[in-house]
Amino acid sequence: MATAHRPFRRPLYILFALVCISGVINAAKRSTKTEDDSNPFLVGAGIYDITGPVAEVGFMGYAMMNQVGYGLHFRLRARAYIVVDRLTQQRVAFVSADLCFTPDSVKLTVVERLKHIYGNTYTVENVMISATHTHDGPGGYNWYPLYDVTTWGFHNENFEVIVNGIVNAIQRAHERLQAGRVIVTTDVMTALTNINRSPSAYELNPESERQQWAKIGNTDKAITLLKFVNADNVDLGAIAWFSVHGTSMSNTNGFVSGDNKGYASMLWEEKMNPNGTLPGMGNWVGAIAQSNEGDVSPNTRGAFCDNGSPCDYAHSTCGGTSQGCHGYGPGRDEFESTKIIGTNQFKKAHELYQSASTAMKGPVDFRHTFLNMEHTTVTPEYTGQQANVSTCVAALGDSFAGGTTDGPGDFDFVQGTNSSKVNPYWNWLASHAIANPPADQVKCHHPKPILLYVGGMTWPSRWSAGIMPIQLFRLGNFYIIGVPGEFTTMSGRRLRASVLQALKQNGAADDDTVVVIAGLSNQYSHYIATAEEYAAQRYEGASTIFGPWTLAAYQQEFSKLAKDIATGASTPFGVAPEDLSHSTFSLQPGVELDTGPFGTVFTDANPSYKLGQTVEVVFYTASPRNNFKTEDTFLTVEKLNNDNTWTIVRTDGSWDTKYRWTRRYITESLATIYWEIGPDVVPGTYRIQHFGDSRDLWGTITPFHGTSRTFTVSY
Repeated sequence: MATAHRPFRRPLYILFALVCISGVINAAKRSTKTEDDSNPFLVGAGIYDITGPVAEVGFMGYAMMNQVGYGLHFRLRARAYIVVDRLTQQRVAFVSADLCFTPDSVKLTVVERLKHIYGNTYTVENVMISATHTHDGPGGYNWYPLYDVTTWGFHNENFEVIVNGIVNAIQRAHERLQAGRVIVTTDVMTALTNINRSPSAYELNPESERQQWAKIGNTDKAITLLKFVNADNVDLGAIAWFSVHGTSMSNTNGFVSGDNKGYASMLWEEKMNPNGTLPGMGNWVGAIAQSNEGDVSPNTRGAFCDNGSPCDYAHSTCGGTSQGCHGYGPGRDEFESTKIIGTNQFKKAHELYQSASTAMKGPVDFRHTFLNMEHTTVTPEYTGQQANVSTCVAALGDSFAGGTTDGPGDFDFVQGTNSSKVNPYWNWLASHAIANPPADQVKCHHPKPILLYVGGMTWPSRWSAGIMPIQLFRLGNFYIIGVPGEFTTMSGRRLRASVLQALKQNGAADDDTVVVIAGLSNQYSHYIATAEEYAAQRYEGASTIFGPWTLAAYQQEFSKLAKDIATGASTPFGVAPEDLSHSTFSLQPGVELDTGPFGTVFTDANPSYKLGQTVEVVFYTASPRNNFKTEDTFLTVEKLNNDNTWTIVRTDGSWDTKYRWTRRYITESLATIYWEIGPDVVPGTYRIQHFGDSRDLWGTITPFHGTSRTFTVSY
């Protein structure tokens, strides 16, 4: 009987099984749909070391030939973030790098190397590389001679470590891609963290416009944050944009440093990664990125003459010269000022990070074009003129050589020079010995007296770029404007307003839309002042190289990108800049030979220290140019454990250590290692180790290390 009924049960079992399977599949679909709705993106973050030669190479930023590196305060990093739309698979990659600026030599080479790894996944259109604008890193990584003169040419080793570091940061972000969310928020910085270093120029902007910002003032105080979280609510990283120059460290400093933004990022990562995580080694990545900082200084006490009196308001001079007028930060010295300005940015960014809750939805998209900024016609809509006007062939004015209150210039140049009669000798010399601007360009740049007609300087190659990449990223209701230069406060406000207006007019923005400027991205075109500020010809106006309608041209062309991204229209690629890698020059001698008892202690540590004191140990060493110690360290501070093992508690990437290199004889050198014992240090037994690499006559590189005596730290 049982056997007879079996054929009739099987269909029921099969039907029941099918119903169950169907229910499971539908439930899975519902679950997947819910997960996709709440985690619409793939997100990833990565970090990598981009510290080049820390000695005997000139710094990029202040353009001082005598500012040459002699050591390392803390390492420079590239921080990369990738966001992928899970529905369309469109993606963007944003990088914040501890560099003075991002030249196309770096951007184009990074993209080319990514192409060998990922094919066409990452291109010039969807990769944006923004610099933090530190003035304390080794230079010589630009194909254009103008930026390599003060560093004695192009330094390929530095260029390679920068490019490879950015590529590796993007690779790490790519490898860590996972389902997640992007959360946005913005607020106002209340701590005194920036001031306007050219207020007399800012005041030339229309009063009605200035009144719109009266409550904020003459610098942008906004800090805007993107927070990245995965589907399991694990924090992955964040970017916070804030406008302030990387000039807390002065033009006499020789320690490589990420300045205030590099320190702020370091603090943030220390806070968010597990206790004991060494700098640059954590999975959580936090970038304090740059925005429109053109006229914005971190030297918040203002500018004073050596006798303590205020500098001349319009020209920033003391007794008629610029050399004695200096801006002063909030600290007792440049290191403390860097710490204070960096800490302010970190604290506000972290406060926003903890409270951020508005998750973005919507598409990921991007637009990019190469723009000939020397021959861009601008319509009256953006200039207020009666007819079309044009930008100019690149040129720098007399006041460029006057420098700023963050770093005064040389000779008898001063800010606010709007006549060639002020410096007739220098103008005659520049026009006759370097490049003579034609009459139409003299008129185009008026009232700027042209000191360096860089667009007409062509040996051994063109001295500065005329083709500028402009770029716009969209992450839902959040837009990033990648600008190839330094926009002043009011210029940035106008540009954001123009882009937002174009987005609204084409249905891609509302009152909750956030637009941020990512400064010094993809190329460098010096400064972008408003036409009114340009007339003052302070440093920012004199450095607006494409003439008085530069800002208007950028407003017009970025608005076109905004319209294209809003309507889904394609954007013309433009004419890419020329590869000038074959035209670079270098006058920097290499390392020929190191001699000495490498690693031997020259001056040892004391037997004991108290909190607040500084340990100083000197070792016989070799040139740090033999090995940059990428993702490694020239030093360690180590604590003795109860089981007689040692734990590394500090490296050369830490804030409270310094590595200083000095040449003792022609081929013999010393490394001085400093450790400031902070209040958070646990009492115990410590030692310091130094790591280096020597070069012999045959070019063989040999690693070595040295160890100090053990010493105690107590309260």
